[in-house]
Amino acid sequence: MKRVNQVTTEQIVEQDGCLLHYWLTGSEDKPLIIFTHGAGVDHHEFDAQVPFIAQEYRVLTWDVRGHGLSQLRGKEFTIRDAINDLLTMLERLGCSQATFVGHSMGGNIHQELVFYYPNSIRALVMLGCTCNTLKLSQLEMLQTQIAISLLKFYPWNLLKHQMVQVSAISAEARAYLNRAFEQISKHNFIAVMTELTKVLHYEPGYHITQPLLLTHGDNDMTGNIKKIASVWATREPNCRYQVIPKAGHAANLDNSKFFNSLLLDFLHEYVPVTVTGKLPPWG
Repeated sequence: MKRVNQVTTEQIVEQDGCLLHYWLTGSEDKPLIIFTHGAGVDHHEFDAQVPFIAQEYRVLTWDVRGHGLSQLRGKEFTIRDAINDLLTMLERLGCSQATFVGHSMGGNIHQELVFYYPNSIRALVMLGCTCNTLKLSQLEMLQTQIAISLLKFYPWNLLKHQMVQVSAISAEARAYLNRAFEQISKHNFIAVMTELTKVLHYEPGYHITQPLLLTHGDNDMTGNIKKIASVWATREPNCRYQVIPKAGHAANLDNSKFFNSLLLDFLHEYVPVTVTGKLPPWG
């Protein structure tokens, strides 16, 4: 791939009690790819993806409200607000839709976006996240509720350490996660995790109609992500399912080379670079 000069510009918009920070890289006339990071970290999670993908696409990364530089002021984090943030950014950029790449929490937010605003989505990439709309067993529901209830009693430093250890296997990835988790308080993290349980709503007969790349690390041991991935993939009519080798929960950090290649192949197939960022509605 021929390298081109890239300029990243930071944008700030005041949105419902939050100074929302986001960054744009790549040509304005290219299709827009929006990356949304996992819980507790920030936009730097995708530092290995941005320069690679922005060679051919316009890339937006952002600090989700309550994370990184997008700190909340007197308001709790909600998924509903995060969805509105994405819609606001699309509107500011004059784009009717984009392709969304989400890791963990980011994928859960994008699933709600495509559920309620399907015309805003060109294609989806779900990395290391559970399915919002599959049915949970009674045991899984109970385990989820207990886990959230116990968080407030957990020593914060120990919790951060364990999250880092379970999320990545490479020393470089763990070093980044350690730095990123220092930016979020225990209170805000619990609020985020509590909100993530609220997006789990069983929807029998529901399908994501847009092209979907579903992927996770082969060593992802968080939640039920690895367990239900193949079931989820079978349910979706336009799904490509791929396991990322030598990677944990944050597979884009552990094995960025494999993930970047997988992502670019998917984008080439479903998001032609010859079209502009202002795409017509899907379908």
